Amino acid sequence: MWDYSFAVPSMFIISIILVFYFSLPRLSLRVNRTFLDILVVEGVVIFLDVVSSWADEHYAETSNSVLYILNGLYFVFFFARAYVFFAFTATVFRLDPGKRPMTTSLLRLPCVVAAVIAMSCPWTGLIYSIQEDGYHSGALYDLVYYIFFLYLAFSFFIIFAYRKNLDRRRHRYSIFLANAVLLLGLIVRRMYPTLLLMDTFCIMAVIIMYLAFQNPEFYLELRGSVFNSTAFRDYIDENNGKLHDKAVGMVVHNYHEMRDIYGGRQIDKGISLISDYLLQNFEGCKIFYYRKGRFIILGDGTMSFHDVISTLSKRFNEPWTADDLELYLDVSFVSVEITDKVESADALLNSMIIAMDKADKLDSREPVIISDNEMENNKKENILKRLLVKVVDEDKVEVFLQPIVRADNGQIVGAEALSRIRDDDGKLIPPVAFIHIAEKNGRINKLGEQVFEKACRFIKENDLEKIGVHWINVNLSPMQFMKADLAERYDSILQKYGISPEKIRLEITEESMIDDGFLRKQIHSMQKKGFKFVLDDYGTGYSNITRLKKCPFINVKLDMSLVWDYFNEPDEILPSMVQAFKHMNFTVTAEGIEDERMAKAMRETGCDYFQGYYYSKPLPLDEFLKKYNT
Repeated sequence: MWDYSFAVPSMFIISIILVFYFSLPRLSLRVNRTFLDILVVEGVVIFLDVVSSWADEHYAETSNSVLYILNGLYFVFFFARAYVFFAFTATVFRLDPGKRPMTTSLLRLPCVVAAVIAMSCPWTGLIYSIQEDGYHSGALYDLVYYIFFLYLAFSFFIIFAYRKNLDRRRHRYSIFLANAVLLLGLIVRRMYPTLLLMDTFCIMAVIIMYLAFQNPEFYLELRGSVFNSTAFRDYIDENNGKLHDKAVGMVVHNYHEMRDIYGGRQIDKGISLISDYLLQNFEGCKIFYYRKGRFIILGDGTMSFHDVISTLSKRFNEPWTADDLELYLDVSFVSVEITDKVESADALLNSMIIAMDKADKLDSREPVIISDNEMENNKKENILKRLLVKVVDEDKVEVFLQPIVRADNGQIVGAEALSRIRDDDGKLIPPVAFIHIAEKNGRINKLGEQVFEKACRFIKENDLEKIGVHWINVNLSPMQFMKADLAERYDSILQKYGISPEKIRLEITEESMIDDGFLRKQIHSMQKKGFKFVLDDYGTGYSNITRLKKCPFINVKLDMSLVWDYFNEPDEILPSMVQAFKHMNFTVTAEGIEDERMAKAMRETGCDYFQGYYYSKPLPLDEFLKKYNT
């Protein structure tokens, strides 16, 4: 009566997947545990599907009690299969059932009720019954389809409602495809109930899930069988708030130099040897590898930092050898206790990376200890990172203006545009706190362009000549200055607002001047568009008079540290420097002027312009207009 030609191969396929699943190390993550539930339940369902169908065909040779047990178990596991597929979908979208036990209980209720009905069939016959002429479907047999369809509906709701929880588009498509295959399998079973085809569709869904979410390469470091940084992040994030573990970070000294000395292939073999050693000697720990010769050994609260570091130090006193390999490597260590104060895996990992970089430079085997204060600072920086991304992406960067005045009479002549962002409470955050973050995460280009455009719009909408402002300085970070299309981008913004480039001066720091050739090429490209350049923060970087002579700056701004040093201890160096700049036809601006005494001292050196709190702090655009329009 039933066709087994599809179900039997499915049993072998699920067995092969189980073998591969257990052949590699797995972290105790919810997604792994739920997938294992699918494999086990699916294997049992396929087995019971075949066995119960065979027994039903041979009902005359099988006792009724055996038939009821086999069929009852099949339907119970069939309903369980519907739930575990749904649970896997929920887990993929990072929905933690443990956080809402009441919701989880309600979601399990249809499966439990259906299972109870299935187990009551020897007395009620609601789903099936065994009569003299064999197996018969009951009045509620279609409950099989309704329950499975209900959980598929839950899954599709999660896929659409929580799609933003999955960063990778491929993952979203994969989980949707897996559930679509299950839905198709349910339809086929309804149309052809005797073919046992649904097991094949379920196996197809399992394979999609395995390839998309259980591929060992996602969590394993390819040079060995240790876990990678992705595994570390997911493990810490999933268990955050419940961990009371200890971690030892280990970094191979001068990793890049070692690759140059020994060769990349030899170092890769060495990393594999170290991985194997860690796995063999720290069996109760989880071992992670994070690029560039950095390892993390994660153990429970009983792990001894001293014992771990001592054991590793002794091992690294000897070479790493294998066949044609002999490596002499040295290491440094980091230690941290993981508590519920850890904000996230990224916060912990970033703190460990910073500490391992520090340990690498110290050239000592005494561990760098990550304190709670450092973790708290890292937490604040992560909050600032998220805020910065939000502000820049929503174009909410604010522009403040600080006046630049003539040194001889204190009259305003220009202004510098400075970026500001606000936190969720509306409190201003100064550039010193977020510019370096913007440069690291790549938001600096977008941020700088927004400031430039808002400065152009401000010039367009206001008669600045009337208040004595002839130009506005806009900063270019070194990363912005590296953009090949910078001239075209900024020129297009000028054209958009009909602004003459004479109204804008671009400030670059000495840090941008490391590559003379590129510097001159970029400046020349922008000069052709009419832009003029100011050298900012002179005295803090790499430039000298000879290098400045090759670059067509119109103004040099002396860094406030240089100005303050001169004011506190006057000498002949700064006045001579100012005069040299003026002989080279540069005007000179002194930054950081705090009072009239400083202004008088810098005026005597020959500076042309002043900027500082003595004249005004940076002001919002409306306050700047109000102050200087009167």
